[in-house]
Amino acid sequence: MPRWPGTPAPDPEATSTMPHENSSDERRDARRPRTERFPRWVYARGDEPDARFSLANERTLLAWIRTSLGLIAAGTALEALDLPMEPHLRLAAAVVLLLAGVAVPLVAAVEWARTERAMRLSGELPGATTGFLLVVTMAVVGVLLLLALLLR
Repeated sequence: MPRWPGTPAPDPEATSTMPHENSSDERRDARRPRTERFPRWVYARGDEPDARFSLANERTLLAWIRTSLGLIAAGTALEALDLPMEPHLRLAAAVVLLLAGVAVPLVAAVEWARTERAMRLSGELPGATTGFLLVVTMAVVGVLLLLALLLR
């Protein structure tokens, strides 16, 4: 394994902390399911997946949560700014944005759990339900705002 210039050579007697350098028995022990983690129905079965995939799954959940914050902010701003649009359609668009802001993190949490469980069981990954929800939401909001501008 290449080293940076000036770094000491590794001690061959020391136990490695790199997962790819540990013995297969140590890796198998590290991959045993841990049932004390929450939610238990996700973690109770299967093998521990590569941490990179679990962390990517978690980052995706956090991205959906950030998206929901933006939806809530957009829905609130749409009504707070009192833009020159047909008021009932503007309100409808704001309500759709707020409802999506509430629904997206809930759907994303279920999607995270299903994906984590599928990785642990080496199964097929579930579809992207959250993305589909957001596509439908933005299409509805876009139509409502277009009509609100045209009918003012």
